[in-house]
Amino acid sequence: MAHGLTPRLHAEELAHTGGAVLAAELGCASADHLVHATDDDARALAAAGVVAVLLPATSFCLRSSYGPRPAVPRPGRDHRLATDCNPGTSYTTSMPFVIAVACSELRLSAEEAVRAATAGGAAALRRPDLGRLAVGNPGDLVVLAGESYVDLAYHPGMDRIAAVVAGGEIVKGADR
Repeated sequence: MAHGLTPRLHAEELAHTGGAVLAAELGCASADHLVHATDDDARALAAAGVVAVLLPATSFCLRSSYGPRPAVPRPGRDHRLATDCNPGTSYTTSMPFVIAVACSELRLSAEEAVRAATAGGAAALRRPDLGRLAVGNPGDLVVLAGESYVDLAYHPGMDRIAAVVAGGEIVKGADR
């Protein structure tokens, strides 16, 4: 923090440790995992403006609890999802897999999960210019193979990406 970096904190993953309240006290950009977070933790994070990020692939890989439907965020605040890719507890980079697990295990709707993986993830990075299509935002996007975004949730483990556009150029797929 002394060097201008905003911390992110893994909190309440394996047990309730007080990490979520610490993240709120420090003004972290995000508190991640939150499997064992309480309603008091949720209120502290919300009051401090700390983004609550759920990492359901970690619970899947560790065969551990997902916790109840997430205590965070509270109504009126969007969910956020991430992969937590690391070789110890969640060695996946697949956001479609995370979306599918969030729907099946956290009981998020497909719409909630896709929003959490896009605009929600951008919020965790403090990048409101990313994660949604809007005039003036970067034109980077993923084109899905299928009839609807819900295919991400209901086809776990399948590659649903038809093309990737970055900087206005097709960089993968679409007969590139």
